[in-house]
Amino acid sequence: MKLRLDGAKMSILKWYKKSKRRAAVSVRDQVLEQHQTVRINGDLEHTIDSIQRILGMNDDFTIRRFHVFGKYPAVMFYFSNMIDQASININILKPFMYLPPHLEGKEIESSQLKDVLLYDSLYHSEGMLESQFTQLIKGLLRGETVVAIEGLEEAFLIGTRSIENRSPDQPATEQVIRGPRDGFIEQLGTNIALLRYRLQTTDFRVRTMQLGRRTNSKVAICYMEGITSPDLVEEVNRRLSNIDIEAVLDSGYLEQFIEDNHVSPFPQVQYTERPDKVVANLLEGRVAILVDGSPLALLVPTIFNQFYQTVEDYTERFVLMSAIRLARFVALIFSLIFPSLYVAIISFNPELIPTEFAVAVAGGRAGVPFPAIIEVLVIEISMEVLREATIRLPQQVGGALSIVGVLVIGQAAVSAGFASPITIVIIALTTIGSFATPAYNAALALRLLRFPLIVLAGIFGLYGIMIGLILIVNHLLSLKSFGVPYLSPLVPGSFQGMKDLLIRGPLWWMKSRPVFLHVQDKTRVDSSTVEQLNESQGVELDPLKSKGRKEER
Repeated sequence: MKLRLDGAKMSILKWYKKSKRRAAVSVRDQVLEQHQTVRINGDLEHTIDSIQRILGMNDDFTIRRFHVFGKYPAVMFYFSNMIDQASININILKPFMYLPPHLEGKEIESSQLKDVLLYDSLYHSEGMLESQFTQLIKGLLRGETVVAIEGLEEAFLIGTRSIENRSPDQPATEQVIRGPRDGFIEQLGTNIALLRYRLQTTDFRVRTMQLGRRTNSKVAICYMEGITSPDLVEEVNRRLSNIDIEAVLDSGYLEQFIEDNHVSPFPQVQYTERPDKVVANLLEGRVAILVDGSPLALLVPTIFNQFYQTVEDYTERFVLMSAIRLARFVALIFSLIFPSLYVAIISFNPELIPTEFAVAVAGGRAGVPFPAIIEVLVIEISMEVLREATIRLPQQVGGALSIVGVLVIGQAAVSAGFASPITIVIIALTTIGSFATPAYNAALALRLLRFPLIVLAGIFGLYGIMIGLILIVNHLLSLKSFGVPYLSPLVPGSFQGMKDLLIRGPLWWMKSRPVFLHVQDKTRVDSSTVEQLNESQGVELDPLKSKGRKEER
């Protein structure tokens, strides 16, 4: 009987694996695969028929026939909505149709035609010859223009892509009072130019690859040669190369494939839309990943303390920003445990709060029919629904809804005895505390972890909170991002790294780059700079010293 059960179990497993294999459906571009080895043969009509058959009927696909130098039949292909029409007329059609001035009166043989067009006539820097059909089709889909000429076994592939885009503007999610105001846009070329504008050095490296079987999205890996660990660059390249999906529409698609722990609520990849933040991280030894069509860059590896740091921490005075960073960290802890702490104290340990306050809380909750845990959970869920609705609604309506939700519904809930005033205050403070966390994905993780902590507090009181916090810290200790411990530089400890952990130390204190990134060049601030800084502090205009110098004269 046991053997039969084992046999049945094995057969179920085999059936499951078999059905799982069947579910994997190939979505490769089969048309291009069929033409993988096909090359153009110089027959113009055959080329036109083949391209029309592969691309099908499209109203925005243009086929323009003309004669090169008034003699050789030619045809031009392009998608009209992806190119600059003026560039087509001036830089392609005109040089192809008319002889250059220095060749006027000379006979151009068909064997010379290719070289004359490429080296003497074409007014475009992005022009090349290509014979493979698949490369020509991919070029057309990218927005390039193909020119085929009768008798030539290679076609001209010319870069004419021109897509409307917005100009770099202040990032909507990472605004600062002091600091640069430009942010990434959707065009990958513009984003790389914004990085090169700040990194005018030969050490800045950009590697590109195409991901997504149907989207062929261009992905750029950026790093600093001589600073970033080569092992980290190769690991990023390996993880990205292993991704085989249908479409990459945003950098968030890649983030979910390259992170170490896929089920953790905590983000292990940081994203930003600020070029200056990307440059600062590149100079620390990290790698940035940019995707064409996405205004957000990914930064790896990522550690926990990056989620409560901002760009302004390094542009203002270190004493002031250290205090603000501490306040931000307190708000982060506050947003995680404050509701559960309230539930635990009210339900199990009211003696921990002053008597007058306990009496006031009890008076406020006198008409509420629910226990504290139910009351807090209902208000928390209502707040999450309100926040989600405010984000999804148009900007003009979202502001009005938040006022109605917070003021009107909150006041009505208290008046109706549905919730106590102190609960509304607790949830409001918690929500404000969560907004103080700069990173949205980290704030989202803390928001979700709040709910199990409230449940534990409602069942076990303060012991439940301690158990929940121990589990969270234990999970954080087990996390890694590209091999870097998530709680670095606290665990494992690094004295140099702790200068930028809770406080923001002076820039001249942080002489070395983070140890946990295993950078090649560790020096960030030269020691001679610090020595000169300490020696020449306003000596020239000091009244006592200048008076002495005048008397000597």
